[in-house]
Amino acid sequence: MPITRKTIYAAQPSTQRARPTHLSTDPNGERLAYASGKSVFLRSIDDPSLSTQYTGHTSTANVARFSPSGYYIASGDSSGMVRVWDAVGPEMITKGEFGIISGPINDIAWDGESKRLIAVGNGKERFGHCITFDTGNSVGEILGHSSTINSVSIRQSRPYRATTASDDHNVVFFHGTPFKYNKTLTSHHSNFVQGVAFSPDGEHFVSVGTDRKIILYDGKTGEFKTEIAYGDATHRGGIYSVSWSKDSKRFVTASADQTVKVWDLQSEKNSHTWRSGPEGTSIPDHQVGVVWTPRADNTIISLSLSGDLNYLDLNSDRPKRVITGHQASIGAMAVTGETKTLFTGGVDGKTCGWDLTKGTADSLDGAGHTNSVCGFSSQDERRLASIGLDDFIRLIDVGAKVFIGTNHHCDAQPKGFTWLTLKGEQFLVTATEKGILLGKVTTKLKVNEVLQQTYTPTHISGCRDKGIFAVSAVDQTIHIYSTYEEGPGEQRISEGKVLKDFQAAPTCLSYSPSGKYLAVGFSSGKIILYDVDEGYAVKTTRWSFHTARVASITWNAEETHVVSGSLDTNIYIYSVATPGKNQSVKNAHMGGVTAVDWEGFDGIVSAGADGTIKRWGVKLE
Repeated sequence: MPITRKTIYAAQPSTQRARPTHLSTDPNGERLAYASGKSVFLRSIDDPSLSTQYTGHTSTANVARFSPSGYYIASGDSSGMVRVWDAVGPEMITKGEFGIISGPINDIAWDGESKRLIAVGNGKERFGHCITFDTGNSVGEILGHSSTINSVSIRQSRPYRATTASDDHNVVFFHGTPFKYNKTLTSHHSNFVQGVAFSPDGEHFVSVGTDRKIILYDGKTGEFKTEIAYGDATHRGGIYSVSWSKDSKRFVTASADQTVKVWDLQSEKNSHTWRSGPEGTSIPDHQVGVVWTPRADNTIISLSLSGDLNYLDLNSDRPKRVITGHQASIGAMAVTGETKTLFTGGVDGKTCGWDLTKGTADSLDGAGHTNSVCGFSSQDERRLASIGLDDFIRLIDVGAKVFIGTNHHCDAQPKGFTWLTLKGEQFLVTATEKGILLGKVTTKLKVNEVLQQTYTPTHISGCRDKGIFAVSAVDQTIHIYSTYEEGPGEQRISEGKVLKDFQAAPTCLSYSPSGKYLAVGFSSGKIILYDVDEGYAVKTTRWSFHTARVASITWNAEETHVVSGSLDTNIYIYSVATPGKNQSVKNAHMGGVTAVDWEGFDGIVSAGADGTIKRWGVKLE
């Protein structure tokens, strides 16, 4: 029986400091659309753990917009390509692919009939173009700008109008259709114009920019009406996004001053303000995107630079809900604890603890990693250790989802670690570029021994109860070690067998829970299974279905199967009893699978370079 996908925990929207990130909702306010990496995600607003992932782009996706009908999505990427695809069916069939400009697409707008769209960005010959969504035929030109266009909006009722906002400090107004240049609105902004939006009734449009100004215009003529932001209510940082309420009576702005503000059109005053993060300057809490959903409860969703999605309620001054997760590739993952909490670490150093019953994540509090998280290893049900490229080993309280004060700075780059139980006490073995560290963890890591080695390690795995571990090396060897007690409480390391003569470099190792087997993955995609009890005799070499570097191997508790993930984007489950058979998931993660783990006896969890986490149902053969 094939492996079946149960859930996708979507990556968070990609963000860039001092640049807007555009969000979009469907006409019913049920789903949120945004770009992250090379993917586009359609995510349930009520239950953010439910999402679908579109992977049709081959370059970094920058923006995704629902059509007014809700049937289609138009998404643009850094190569200047716009793809239109089905937002309703599970297959997400691509309807059209159109090269718009010779550079990144920054924003897209649909007309009210869901027939035409305007895509804008930073091209060499032009900064945007108007096309029909189904054939790509030209229906106008985007002229009048001398620099990157950041935002575009189309009036949703006839007579059609369009407006664009640019780094050249100007807003340009167009008549349509076909869309033609009408005039340039100058002298209103003194810096980059980051966002522009027509009201749903088409009577007004508003522009916002890095100069902290909010300018209101007539929706039909494009004439300047007023500057709204003034006095104490003015944003104290650049404004990067604007969105209107469904009734066209209010609009909301998002700023680098960490605030989101609602403005009343009639009074021209600020009526509500939310702040994200602590008072003062918190760069991750800069607000770079916002959308006012068409829901009856007037939910507003803003986007922090950190990638967090903030659900805002007009009856509260603080976000009522914050959805967090990973924006970038996930480098490490582990399912641990009595509650089977999932911990993930990203290449940006962010560490999250996931409640698998709810599908929600919390960013870990405390002194975490400042660079890529490379691995996790469970000490017991209560504590988890992590390592990162910041050269630190840090301990995590599993129940509280918090980094505790215990940490150790290695003198060299740690390549991996594993826990051993020696004489009833827990020891941590760490492989670094300078040596093998054996240490006991109390309030801090006390190093008992540093064993020098002449090779550069790449990975480590151990059997907790047998006191043995293996270290793979760059020179295509695997070194087997055991521990012994030299004196009361004095644990030492001795090297034994060396496995060598491989045709590729070993990239990951995994002892089975009892230590009976050792599975070794290679850069070629091959996996070799060794029988430890038989002196590391080769049990099978038939696990060779991956076509690229094996990134992760994990055993199930019964020692009957292993699950492996690879940079070839695939997941395989192999059986010890029938090594010639396997179960697979092809194209599990865009960009490659980075980590896999078991979730009980009938489920696995995977993480990938696309920043997503996926849960799979398994019926073992």
